[in-house]
Amino acid sequence: MREVAELLRVNKTTLYTHFIHTRRLATIQIGRRRLVPLAAVRDLIERLRAEGTQ
Repeated sequence: MREVAELLRVNKTTLYTHFIHTRRLATIQIGRRRLVPLAAVRDLIERLRAEGTQ
C-alpha cells in the first residue's frame, strides 16, 4: 500500500478512506494482504484526470 500511496502522492489513510473503502480503487485480497494491481492504479489516475477536466 505504501507504494500506491506514494504513486498517488497521498498518505495511506487517504488511500484507504477515499479510494479503497469507497471502491474507487480495485484491490485483491490474498490472505491478510491487500494488493493493488498496477492496472487499477492506472485506471484510477485516468478517471481522476477525466473528473478534473469536467
